[in-house]
Amino acid sequence: MHDKSVAQLVAGLRDKQFSSVELSRCFLDRIARLDSAYNSFITVDESAALAGAAAADQRIAAGDAATLTGIPIAHKDIFCTSGMRTSCGSRMLDNFVPPYNATLIEHFNRDGAVILGKTNMDEFAMGSSNESSYYGPVCNPWDTALVPGGSSGGSAAAVAAMLAPAATGTDTGGSIRQPAALCGITGIKPTYGRVSRLGMVAFASSLDQAGPMARSAEDCALLLNTMAGHDPLDSTSSELPTEDYCAHLNDSLQGLRIGLPREYFGEGLDAQTASCIDSALRELEAQGATLVEVSLPHSQLSIPAYYVIAPAEASTNLSRFDGVRYGHRCANPVDLHDLYTRTREEGFGNEVKRRILVGTYALSAGYYDAYYKKAQQVRRLIKQDFIDCFEQVDVIAGPTTPGPAFALGAKSDDPLAMYLEDIYTLAVNLAGLPGMSVPAGLVGGKPVGLQLIGRHFGEARLLNVAHRFQQATDWHLRRPATGEVA
Repeated sequence: MHDKSVAQLVAGLRDKQFSSVELSRCFLDRIARLDSAYNSFITVDESAALAGAAAADQRIAAGDAATLTGIPIAHKDIFCTSGMRTSCGSRMLDNFVPPYNATLIEHFNRDGAVILGKTNMDEFAMGSSNESSYYGPVCNPWDTALVPGGSSGGSAAAVAAMLAPAATGTDTGGSIRQPAALCGITGIKPTYGRVSRLGMVAFASSLDQAGPMARSAEDCALLLNTMAGHDPLDSTSSELPTEDYCAHLNDSLQGLRIGLPREYFGEGLDAQTASCIDSALRELEAQGATLVEVSLPHSQLSIPAYYVIAPAEASTNLSRFDGVRYGHRCANPVDLHDLYTRTREEGFGNEVKRRILVGTYALSAGYYDAYYKKAQQVRRLIKQDFIDCFEQVDVIAGPTTPGPAFALGAKSDDPLAMYLEDIYTLAVNLAGLPGMSVPAGLVGGKPVGLQLIGRHFGEARLLNVAHRFQQATDWHLRRPATGEVA
């Protein structure tokens, strides 16, 4: 059962080929037996998962099932789950058990999905390699000496190793798409505001967005149908109606205009990765799409703009973790200043501290106009570049990452080199657009991804292009040979 897609599992449950309890038991056993090699989960609650599966079986028997009823799902440990630890990969929240569910979790509960557990992640979603977690790094199932990408690396690794059929992730600057590419799975970051952020612990509030990670575009569409929708309790949630993201998966690509930004295919892109992307684009062309060269002239400014805006928002959001209300608290503080400083020194890791310091500096009275305000002006230029491009094309395509996964520890001491891993993904978040990564080949036995970028609220079109590509190729069906994943 573990090697089936979400769509196949949905059909199997409806046809009574197996029960949700049997299905959940299968994945729980795999996690217990195999995850020590990958470290993809932080928390697994077996009894709660089996109780949820039993309830799902009752719903199915009663004819009251939603599409995802009985399907086991892993959730990134950034979503609040009532009664289950939500750590954000940090010592600061190692003992935090929320009293409520994130809206996204409520949507999955409403539809009867089973929560397998909470997946490992870069601390407070800050990272591109899943090495900054308080619980240790996640290993890539394709080669456990490699990073899985971050910050949703635990979710990506769990799906790639077939420890879960699908998982949720969050994407602030590429944290769904980049690990999806490096682990050979499919992941989509919806338009900003398409999925509620309520109960998702904030990193950078104007950039964060939740999305699904699974083996195929069809599976992602099934999950997005559950996840998307307006949330009156989230002021950033869009009121635009959602659509059935599965309805147009098989639409023809005849006449589709695909933009290829010249800035995405120049210096810095690994030659073999470029070859894989070119082959993928030729397949889309063979299905009737037209390839059009376009330009995103301000794309080179996305890294400096992002690494002013995101740390600035992070420094504000993380100020609430002070040892007073919840989370880690230092032992025997002598006064309030000692409480604050030692709690934050002990509770936060180096990458989080680095970004807090950068963000606080950028927001300080003497530097706000020079840094934060200027970065927001650049952000507007980046967004306008995309608006101009979408007057010429329907979808933009290119590489998700500059190359395949790199070795654990290879860039840990070089933050700038690590930040460059997100060079093709950051602009999508700055513009609030939907973007996704689709498996598009192997380089030296390591997966690489094709990135697809759409107009605002154009998720259905992206999923359609990805699905048609996957109908003609088998990259999304390839499985890692490392470890016991068969």
